[in-house]
Amino acid sequence: MTPLSVNPAQTVAEEPLLVVGALVLVVVVATVWSMVEIVDAYDRGALTVLGEYRKLLEPGLNIVPPFVSRVYTFDMRTQTIDVPSQEAITRDNSPVTADAVVYIRVMDAKRAFLEVDDYERAVSNLAQTTLRAVIGDMELDDTLSRREMINERIRQELDEPTDEWGIRVESVEVREVTPSKGVKGAMEEQTSAERRRRAMILEAQGERRSAVEQAEGDKQSNIIRAQGEKQSQILEAQGDAISTVLRAKSAESMGERAVIEKGMETLADIGQGESTTFVMPQELTSLVGRYGSHLTGSDVERDGKQLESLEFDEETRELIGLDDISEMLGEIEDVEMDVEAMEQEAQAIQEGEDMPSETGETIDIAETRQETDGDGDSDDD
Repeated sequence: MTPLSVNPAQTVAEEPLLVVGALVLVVVVATVWSMVEIVDAYDRGALTVLGEYRKLLEPGLNIVPPFVSRVYTFDMRTQTIDVPSQEAITRDNSPVTADAVVYIRVMDAKRAFLEVDDYERAVSNLAQTTLRAVIGDMELDDTLSRREMINERIRQELDEPTDEWGIRVESVEVREVTPSKGVKGAMEEQTSAERRRRAMILEAQGERRSAVEQAEGDKQSNIIRAQGEKQSQILEAQGDAISTVLRAKSAESMGERAVIEKGMETLADIGQGESTTFVMPQELTSLVGRYGSHLTGSDVERDGKQLESLEFDEETRELIGLDDISEMLGEIEDVEMDVEAMEQEAQAIQEGEDMPSETGETIDIAETRQETDGDGDSDDD
């Protein structure tokens, strides 16, 4: 076989065509690449053509003019901006240092692109000046205790200018407010003194309450003790009164019983004498009649009508000796003495006549006297 031959002139002519084709291919690829713009879901893109604003690009694939367009993306999520520490002087001339955090969100990407150069830096600078102004308008105690009021005032101050930039300030949080070292030391001493004062007040209140409780307890104890002594004295006095009454009744009963017994003994002595005339003292007859009517449970009114009987209980009967007295009165009633009969007997004795008996029989005075003398002799024996 015959080998192929290569023409050098033809080879030199094909090389420029290859270079041009490669250049065209590169240009096409670059053009297509520059025409395609991909926007993320959380972004918005501001499209400019030859420096002129055209529109906002939505998330996804977007076709833009090649080589003459430019896209500026804006994050539409909530963003955090740290506000550097700021030194400020409060209204009561106390130096403090404060820093904060600002939470913002881009609401209008077009205005954020056209109205402000760098909205993050602009919001940070505005927050710093506002923080110093708000703290300078408050006293130290308020800056330390009223954080929510500071946050709200800063947010309100940032709302108006940031709204023109298409930015919304969602919230502001003051992280720390630190007084100077001298002020901090004075505050610590003040806090210690306040705590000591509160401790002393609480201790004094505790002692006062304890004293009040103790006094109240002593008062109640004295009242109860006095009431107990009062009840004891009342019961003792009642017991003494009852005992006195009972002793008096017993003494009266025993005294009158003694009189009656003495009278009975006298009557017995009189009956043993020779005389047939008996003279009874009025006191003895009245005493016997009164006790007879009382002990039998009856009394007589002035008009002669008999009252209802009243019975004594067993204890009273035993105390005053009612049963013994009743027996004695029964014996006295058995020996009834008629004054007229005694006078008749006495007159008959004087005249030496016979004395009629209650049964109609005649009693010989001499025999009666002899019997009486005989009884007397037998008694003497």
